[in-house]
Amino acid sequence: MRRGGLVLKSLRRKYFPTPTSFNGFLSYAAALSFACAGFATGGCRSETALTPKQEEGKHLYDVRCAHCHEENDLGFKQPPPNLRGVFSRSTLPSGAPATDPEVQKVVLQGKGMMPSFAGRFTTEQMADLLAYLHKGIR
Repeated sequence: MRRGGLVLKSLRRKYFPTPTSFNGFLSYAAALSFACAGFATGGCRSETALTPKQEEGKHLYDVRCAHCHEENDLGFKQPPPNLRGVFSRSTLPSGAPATDPEVQKVVLQGKGMMPSFAGRFTTEQMADLLAYLHKGIR
């Protein structure tokens, strides 16, 4: 047990040395804050920010789609398909091709248990939603 403690202590000294001077303290603090910032933002994965169009699409998705496709808060026995990465596959869960016109058709006309959302999306809103779905749901 003691040996493991010594190994950890030596690793800590090697990779996280204690500051011995003010300059050492500054570099130590900078490295520590950088490491903490990396953990807080999800590690080393870099995600690009959403464009304003994608942000609007995210808002529309959160308000009109997520309660079924993410949370299933209506309690369907067979939950609707998750739409994460819907455009990363060649087909939609229904087997139809994963294209903008097909997704727009399903949203506006409905399919299976999904109701029609005709008249609830303007052309611009539909383009925003598709832009967000192409980016990938977050």
